[in-house]
Amino acid sequence: MANEKADLLKITKRDEDYSRWYLDIVDRAKLAEESGVRGCMVIRPEGFAIWEKMQQVLDGMFKDTGHSNAYFPLLIPVSYFSKEAKHVSGFAKECAVVTHHRLQATESGQIIVDPEAELAEPLVIRPTSETIIWSTYRKWIQSYRDLPILLNQWVNVCRWELRTRPFLRTTEFLWQEGHTAHATFDEAEAESRQMLNIYKTFVEEYLAIPVFAGRKTENEKFPGAEHTYTIETMTQDKRAIQVGTSHNLGTTFSQAFDVKYLSAEGTLEYPFATSWGITTRLIGTLIMVHSDDKGFVCPPRIAPLQVIGVPIYRKDAEKDSVLARFQELQEEFKTAKGFSFKVDTRENLSPGFKFNDWELKGIPLRLEIGPRDLKEGKAVLVRRDTGEKIIVEQSQLLDKISSLLEEIHTNLFTKAQEFQRQNTYTVSSYAEFKEGIENKSGFYLAYFDGTPEDEDKIKEETKATGRCIPLEQNDG
Repeated sequence: MANEKADLLKITKRDEDYSRWYLDIVDRAKLAEESGVRGCMVIRPEGFAIWEKMQQVLDGMFKDTGHSNAYFPLLIPVSYFSKEAKHVSGFAKECAVVTHHRLQATESGQIIVDPEAELAEPLVIRPTSETIIWSTYRKWIQSYRDLPILLNQWVNVCRWELRTRPFLRTTEFLWQEGHTAHATFDEAEAESRQMLNIYKTFVEEYLAIPVFAGRKTENEKFPGAEHTYTIETMTQDKRAIQVGTSHNLGTTFSQAFDVKYLSAEGTLEYPFATSWGITTRLIGTLIMVHSDDKGFVCPPRIAPLQVIGVPIYRKDAEKDSVLARFQELQEEFKTAKGFSFKVDTRENLSPGFKFNDWELKGIPLRLEIGPRDLKEGKAVLVRRDTGEKIIVEQSQLLDKISSLLEEIHTNLFTKAQEFQRQNTYTVSSYAEFKEGIENKSGFYLAYFDGTPEDEDKIKEETKATGRCIPLEQNDG
């Protein structure tokens, strides 16, 4: 039985089929699964717990910088989108539209859309919320004293995708979207840069993922934005993934929705806007940056469960004494509040099966104690990132676990950083760039002083996309 279960937990190797490897981890680690709705996923408790942890940390960071949470409608009148055509052009083909408000049963018992229940105006299911929020800000902003407005919301959005992959690209996904209003362009610029820095700090310090922070090119920026800032990282297949974005929207939306405020000097002015967001794509990024052929690897600071205890015994007498010791440790660890801990008490499963199961699920540290360990006052700690086994005195467990969790975070970050460094190339000419792109995947640092048309040509000729203009420049 255990062997059959172990076979079911096996995953495709990365170097055999990277895409299948990714999907296997999502499935076997029970992070998400397909739903009955095309392109939409069910986020399972193991996956949603990571998103909850992300929410908790980021929400604190937002509130520490003066932001508050609010909620705006899911359904947006299509006329709102007509007011800012350039913005909508970026989402038009992805929008889901509600046209009727009622169902009815036919004589045969089928449920159909009632043709008599057509809406006077179609409603768009939220692809992003700039239009509904700025239609509301028109009522809230009258004077310079009403500024700044610093709001965020945790919601779902819908973008109709033809090709979907769990977490990375789905028709419905979860995100946070911040929307702020400011008296000046400089204040909006400072806000958009501040929020990018918050994302960078969060992703590096909690997810152990190194990023390039930079500004998007004209072709790649958010529709309607003055500037779009981004953090980009490299996955283990040497591709780029956008991890978070922050936009200085200028007065695009205040003008579109005729939002004006009376300045201190007595003049009517348009306020300046920003928006910024991260999504459940971060969970997919975690998988692709850190995981291995054994399964998911979750960095300790974002792992909902950081340490799993696996009792080892053969006889009932051994079982009672080992479980009693784990119960004592559970109370001790709970009092210390330094990390999350759980004991695997599942019956009819061998310790070996449990080891594989928790490795696959990415738990950072495993604690093993058996009868011999009880006699000697020792325990075994096993790191998920390296597989290293450490024998430690039980009296020193608390300190050792805390230090190992920090070591694991540092190791994951350093390893990802080194991988990114080894696959980032600097080129001095377009010919060198084209030759490099043809032969080696990765990031390329290149000087560019061209037009959007030049960028289109580069993309057409090389299939490369401009990820960002890094904020940190080595040579100016």
